[in-house]
Amino acid sequence: MAPKTRSYDPAKTRAAVLAQFRHLAEAVDRLTEEQLAADAGVGEWTVRDLAEHIAWAVGSLAGAAGLPPAEKAEVTVRTWPFTTEPIADRIVGAHRGDEPLDLGELYARTGERLTELLGVLPGDRLLALWIGGMSVADFVVTRTVELVVHTDDLNRALGLSVPLDRQALATCVRVLADALATKAPGGSVEVRVPPFAVVQCVEGPRHTRGTPPNVVETDPLTWLRLATGRTGWAAAVADAAVSASGERADLSAVLPVMS
Repeated sequence: MAPKTRSYDPAKTRAAVLAQFRHLAEAVDRLTEEQLAADAGVGEWTVRDLAEHIAWAVGSLAGAAGLPPAEKAEVTVRTWPFTTEPIADRIVGAHRGDEPLDLGELYARTGERLTELLGVLPGDRLLALWIGGMSVADFVVTRTVELVVHTDDLNRALGLSVPLDRQALATCVRVLADALATKAPGGSVEVRVPPFAVVQCVEGPRHTRGTPPNVVETDPLTWLRLATGRTGWAAAVADAAVSASGERADLSAVLPVMS
């Protein structure tokens, strides 16, 4: 059985994206040159690279909106997490220019354009992206993943406490949970990320009622780190950041779902 498609409230999603970008813009504006030169913990990126990438990931809406619309929708929220790895090399270098960017100016310009576009672009407009055609509504949902995951990267790299907008975090968690259910379809394991998501996955006997025989439960931040490969399954279980019960409740073979 195919996993049920989840719906997202467009107004709430757009507000969440704007709120999380504002949190990041305020944090980036306060970073020192020493902090910007620090290791971001994401491949070989420095914190400056990470900050530039975040602005690029959000600003790509403006770039796509300036192109002729795609002819058809080829990517959805549910399939998007699996489309980034094939173009990882392009993504890694997309933000880099010949000279370092003025981050304050970059974030101000990006935020202004983002606010403008989110106020006027119809959700059903099809964007011509590197990964294929995608609706504005679906693309905006995916920006919560970019913003929340990279906010967490920034916090961990520098020991900061940049806030996570609750709606943005909830959406990010749900997108990544649904990606797991898509990658490993089935009903033998119930994955819980309270208070935001519950999905069933992994082939095997399907649970229908009562207490599931195989349950995985974790908190939102641990989940997004597992789902994106920031944290390994064994380490999370050893640290008691994940509770896993049942003979099938080992997700190491299907994680991460997005890299």
